Amino acid sequence: MMVARWSIDARFGYKAQVVDAMQRWMNEIGSQIGWTEENTRLLTGSIGAREATVQSEIVVRDLAELNAAWDKLGTIEAHRQWSKDLEPFVVSGTPRWEVFRLIGPEK
Repeated sequence: MMVARWSIDARFGYKAQVVDAMQRWMNEIGSQIGWTEENTRLLTGSIGAREATVQSEIVVRDLAELNAAWDKLGTIEAHRQWSKDLEPFVVSGTPRWEVFRLIGPEK
């Protein structure tokens, strides 16, 4: 099992808008590629992390599953529009993906 983490930083004063947009994305777009409440969560920076950071974590079986989701995501017009609508609220250059392997017993 793996955790794919997408991270962005909100521009000063726009964290609430970014969180709202991420929640809408998970419900309206992420659900179309199999990312549901059961395998995702949203996080924001608190202690030892930038307060402006907003992250989504998605649990996937392997890189093949993640790649299939990304391929499908690229075909969804609503995702392209959502990205354009989000752009004014995020710090340019901060979006990034990190992928981690889960260690230990699977739940």
